[in-house]
Amino acid sequence: MKLSDSRDIAAAPEMVWSAILDPEVLHQCIPGCQSMAGSVAEGFEAVVKQKVGPVSATFTGHVSFSDVVEGKSLTITGEGKGGVAGFAKGGAAVTLDPIPEGTRLTYDVDASVGGKIAQLGSRIVDSFAKKMADEFFARFQDAVEPPTEEELAAAAEAEAAAAEAAEEAEATGDSADHKKGWFRRMIGV
Repeated sequence: MKLSDSRDIAAAPEMVWSAILDPEVLHQCIPGCQSMAGSVAEGFEAVVKQKVGPVSATFTGHVSFSDVVEGKSLTITGEGKGGVAGFAKGGAAVTLDPIPEGTRLTYDVDASVGGKIAQLGSRIVDSFAKKMADEFFARFQDAVEPPTEEELAAAAEAEAAAAEAAEEAEATGDSADHKKGWFRRMIGV
């Protein structure tokens, strides 16, 4: 299956580049990612839990970077095994282009699946892959872009609710700190 799309991100290309290589950003942006460890040079080992149609599986896999042109483009390649559910493997060529509003991130994905997941049919698998890519890049955009004035105002109004959500997140292991612009705040920009 092949997917291509682009997103305009309201952040400088340097910020976007830094974020796409950051394991914490990747961990927070990959839907269902339970853990991620490693480095850009060695690659990352990840555990991702997903449900595709009626098939649920925990995938363990490896993600690596190649064809790296510093600050401009790279290829992300991954392969994961989900036991009897099957496997998934593929790659994404990612390019960053400066635009007046920030950065245009373009990606071309080529992926394949096998096992029970492949038996679901291409329509379900293709729809799931598109949903995963859209969710990843929406989360990535939220992590890198600074919050808008409306979002800042809404955040101020929801301060009491945030404290309650933080307590709940602590109890469930989710992080409530990852709101829009969290990567910027983390590196002090």
